[in-house]
Formats: sequence, C-alpha cells, structure tokens
Amino acid sequence: MAASGYYDLREKLKSMTPHRDDYKNKYAHGTSNGSRKDRKRKYRESDDEEYEHSDDSAELREQEARRVSSSIQQRSIFTPEECARIEEKIDEVVANGEAGLYREHTVDRAPLRNKYFFGEGYTYGAQLEKRGPGQERLYRKGEVDDIPGWVHELVIKPLVSNGVIPEGFVNSAVINDYQPGGCIVSHVDPLHIFARPIVSVSFFSDSALCFGCRFQFKPIRVSEPVFVLPVRRGSVTVLSGYAADEITHCIRPQDIKERRAVIILRKTRPDAPRLDSDSPLNSSLKARPTPLKAKRSHRKADPDAAHRPRVLEMDKEENRRPSLSHQHRHSLSSENYWRRDQDHDEHRESSGRKVKMSRH
Repeated sequence: MAASGYYDLREKLKSMTPHRDDYKNKYAHGTSNGSRKDRKRKYRESDDEEYEHSDDSAELREQEARRVSSSIQQRSIFTPEECARIEEKIDEVVANGEAGLYREHTVDRAPLRNKYFFGEGYTYGAQLEKRGPGQERLYRKGEVDDIPGWVHELVIKPLVSNGVIPEGFVNSAVINDYQPGGCIVSHVDPLHIFARPIVSVSFFSDSALCFGCRFQFKPIRVSEPVFVLPVRRGSVTVLSGYAADEITHCIRPQDIKERRAVIILRKTRPDAPRLDSDSPLNSSLKARPTPLKAKRSHRKADPDAAHRPRVLEMDKEENRRPSLSHQHRHSLSSENYWRRDQDHDEHRESSGRKVKMSRH
C-alpha cells in the first residue's frame, strides 16, 4: 500500500471524482428518455469493461471476415508462360489506347489507373449526372469495342474448361491497368448492372484485395480492412454472396508496389438500364471529338505514399453501393448462381438499403 493510503492510482482518482459514481448511478437502470443501452457511452467505466468491449468488437470483425472468406473462391490456373503471353496482349491494348484506335467510351483514364471496357461499358463515379447507388447506366450498344479475340481464347476458354464459369457467361471484360501507388476506392459492383459471380484474373505482379475499408481524402487515408485477400500473378478470384454484395472491396495504394493489371469478367443483367439518346450525359459526350486520345500518366510514385490527394478526383466509386434485400441470400457455389440468374427478377426488391459500413 502506498503512503497516501491508496492501493493504486485508479482508487485515488476515484476518491477525487465522486461525481463520477453519481453519473453512473443515474443511468444504471435507465431514464425517462430510454434505457442506458440507447445512449452512447460517454466515458470508460473501467479498464476491465474496456477490454470486454474491445473483445466484442474484435469478435464481430472476425465473424465478418469469416463470412467474406467463405464467399470467395480462388484458384491458380494460369502458368507463368501463359501469364507472359497474356501480358503481351495487355501491352498491345495499352498501345492501341494511346494511339486512339478505340471507341471513345472504351478507354477511361485516371492518374495511375487506366480502364479499358470491352463488350459493355457503363457510367459511374464522377460521370453520373445524379450520384448514388443504382444510378449507374450501361452505354448504348456499340459505344465500346467488342471483347478482343485473345481474351476469349487465352482467358475465358481456360476458365470454362476448368469449371470456373459456364460457356457464354461473359459479355463484359474490363482491363484495369495500375501503376505503382494506384488504387481503386471502396465499392460494390452494381447489382442492377451485373449478375454474380464477379471473376477477376491478376497479371504482372502480386497485390491484395481488401474488404470493408473506408477511404478519406485530402490527404488520402485508408482504414483498417476487415479482410485482406492476397492476389498472386495468374490467380483467379471469384466473388459471390456476402463478399460481392454485402461489403465493399478496394485496392489500396500501398498494395500496388509494381505495375499490376487485372481482367474482370462479368455478365450484365438483361434488364440492366442503359443511357438513352436523350440523356444529358450521352448528349454531352457525343459533342466531344472522336476519337478521344488522352495522355497516359508516366508519373512514378512511391507505393507507400498513400497520402497523395491526386486520387480524390479519380473514380469516386465509394458511391457504388447498390441496394440488396436482407431476405435475398446468395449461395456460395457458383453453380447456384447460374440457376438463380434465370429467375432473379422474381426475387429482386427495389429497397434503397446501402451496404453498412459502421464497423469498418
């Protein structure tokens, strides 16, 4: 026992602040405005209670991480030699884009990240006249280039032969080409545009796909992810269920240390909305010269410098959180997705619920 008569500092502080016990007793059994559970905890009641709350939070995050992990399939299908051949074709796509050989909406450029839409393209982020989930629209047929033959031959056919996707599933292929330090902010692929699952194949280098992050800007900062999925060169990643619909995914700047490309293969829904000829966005884009040849950024970046404000005006894909009914649960097997797509219209609901991010 210390000379002052107190066993430890906490006991001494308690004797110096008797009003604290009065405050605790005031709300211990609820008040006229509601129970104590309905109130935000304004103070730390004890060291032991703080640890208890931390344990509960950690357990919730672990449960969510398990849900994400259980709805992801990942396979290594492409050999280093096959990857090298596909990467040569990706370089040809980049060269064609720089030469202005593609239709205007095929190429979408941003600092340290270029997108190439084939088969189907759609508006998103800053392109939207009205922001928010469910506002994305497909371009009219023919406004982006067809899927290149090499994508069918070198990428899609091996996936079909290995049972990853059924034949004829893919009608949209997007190539994302990242430079070191590039990123794509947290988003959910629009449910009213794309069927599930979402299939991606990685090339050039290893990276990571993060779930449940929140981006902040000026300067750019990324919160701790709920789940981190390593993605290796040549690996195939299949998102369905919870991982595709109930939690956002992103690529952080610090996870792109070398050039990396990913080919995203999806199927658009038959009833996915399209821009019409009278759309203000469509009219403004038609007024621009064709073809549109944008400069490619050759800026080198420190991959660990995740504070560069240049990403702020990039994709703005944090708004891409489509609605989804809690009652509509998804099977973890990709085979069930093919069956479910045929009668999806009978079960879809038009609620405005957003993906909850309160714990992320």
